[in-house]
Amino acid sequence: MAEAFIYDAVRTPRGRGKPDGSLHEVSTLGLATTALRAIKERASLDTELVDDVVLGCVDPVGEAGGDIARVSALAADYGNQVPGVQINRFCASGLDAVNFAAAQVMAGQHQLTIGGGVESMSRVGIGASGGAWPVDPAVAIKTYFMPQGISADLIATKYGFSRDDVDQYAVLSQQRAAKAWSEGRFKSSIVPVHDINGITLLDRDEHMRPSTDMQSLAALKPSFVMMGEQGGFDAVAIDAHPEIEKVIHVHHAGNSSGIVDGAAAVLIGSREAGEAIALKPRAKIRAFANIGTEPAIMLTGPIDVTRKVLDRAKMTFADIDLIEVNEAFASVVLRFMQAFDLDAARLNVNGGAIAMGHPLGATGAMLLGTALDELERIGKATALVTLCIGAGMGTATIIERV
Repeated sequence: MAEAFIYDAVRTPRGRGKPDGSLHEVSTLGLATTALRAIKERASLDTELVDDVVLGCVDPVGEAGGDIARVSALAADYGNQVPGVQINRFCASGLDAVNFAAAQVMAGQHQLTIGGGVESMSRVGIGASGGAWPVDPAVAIKTYFMPQGISADLIATKYGFSRDDVDQYAVLSQQRAAKAWSEGRFKSSIVPVHDINGITLLDRDEHMRPSTDMQSLAALKPSFVMMGEQGGFDAVAIDAHPEIEKVIHVHHAGNSSGIVDGAAAVLIGSREAGEAIALKPRAKIRAFANIGTEPAIMLTGPIDVTRKVLDRAKMTFADIDLIEVNEAFASVVLRFMQAFDLDAARLNVNGGAIAMGHPLGATGAMLLGTALDELERIGKATALVTLCIGAGMGTATIIERV
């Protein structure tokens, strides 16, 4: 099997996912185009050499529908012969898009591909594309459907994480993100977003709250109490996990991932393709994996898929220098560390989605780029990137510098 190398990785800053956010005026197409154009310009890329563009998008409807990958490539002035495909594996869509693009190279069918993702959450709301799982009793009842926030609180309850535990992790995420920005750790990958007049709309992650502390978080009420108690989902959680007597609600906006807008792109190719465009590979895709997990607790997929991908790569945690676990909710990361007896020193070292936000279809590709930049900064070799996924799944990728 051929090797797939990473030649470049870029992302937009994350804009606050509300009508007053700095990127709200930019369409989903505009965000994706920004990332693709940056890849092209930074590599002085002859786009006729690009065999495919794969973009994740979780709610591909309205302005984000109609195969946003193909249309974005056209809008970014790629050649007419460059195809594109949109994929959706919920929160892991961006990482899976990279994996899909890499798999095409590893299979020997393509030489140069781009993987990435986009989501404009201020313009196309969460759940805009609908879905049978929450609303069709034929599947919802037997799979114990519940909203992700209830699942996050179920994890905290089942595995013993208190309100202080999840809030302390949220403060850590904010502190690390602020430090990373102050030290310029993201500067090599961030591409500013401009308006039609070339004026910069945003060049820095907008969702961060560096002044966050335990006192300010303590003032926030848990977000999922009414949904759980009056909506009946606490009863569903207890039915699915009868070892739990009562769901303790600990998550709120301050210790959960932020709703934001953003896009990312990763240039992937064979060694021969890199030589043809005079680019030196930065890393290679060592292994990737997907897995399904119990849909009720839903968000523990990173644990199961990490075991799978490490086994596939014939590696252990001793072989991994950095870890990125998407901060969908604080309990997701805390449970991951608990399951593998890890400390936080090499995990999410530059903060994560609690501080900077989670643009659903783009996050996985963003995390991969962040991990690669950090490996280069500290002179280390390997990183694991993993995300939990709606409906109970996990995706993971291991990269290795070359």
